[in-house]
Amino acid sequence: MTLLDFARGPAMQWAFVIFGIGVAWRLVGMFLLLRDRAKARARRDAPVSDGTRAIIMRSVPPKELEHHIVFQHVSGYAWHIGFFVTILFFGPHMPFWKSILGFGWPTLPSEVITVVGAITIAVLIALLVRRLSHPVLRVISTADDYISVIVTILPLLTGLISYANIGFDKETNLALHLLSIVLVLVWFPFGKLMHLFLAFPTRYKAGADYGRKGVAA
Repeated sequence: MTLLDFARGPAMQWAFVIFGIGVAWRLVGMFLLLRDRAKARARRDAPVSDGTRAIIMRSVPPKELEHHIVFQHVSGYAWHIGFFVTILFFGPHMPFWKSILGFGWPTLPSEVITVVGAITIAVLIALLVRRLSHPVLRVISTADDYISVIVTILPLLTGLISYANIGFDKETNLALHLLSIVLVLVWFPFGKLMHLFLAFPTRYKAGADYGRKGVAA
């Protein structure tokens, strides 16, 4: 079995199993927490509007902090958009999505995706450097923060290397790219990448809970 066979076969299969079980475990735990009912009398009973408001308001920086976190806010949206554009609209990725979903969609030119991918890597590296150098971020950061950034960068980096066919031979480059995706899938349920599924539900829950107490989240 070659490295590419291993990456395409057992490694990817087990990665999806771990990803599926891990995500399901985290989501079940979250929904069990949602069942908790407060005993105190509600000052306001509008969980849908309060929860929706929290999702919207917490997606933009508070006015009090806006000038201090503008880089973090803009760069955060930039790398998320760049990452998803790269994985969803790169032509060579489309057979994978068709095999899972049964349908596809128009893709962007490879040159555009290459530029977007490179910019996304640069933004992630800038955020990593800022985390390492900023006195407050450095203190509050955990291993999870650094691991999550690195495992996010690797698929983009190995994808560009594989597409450009530099470094190793084409088969090895593709295998390394697939193994970097395996790493993302395995780490996803256990690290902060899980916020992809948890961000909006937790904001909604916080908004609903605070609204019940008569406080705007």
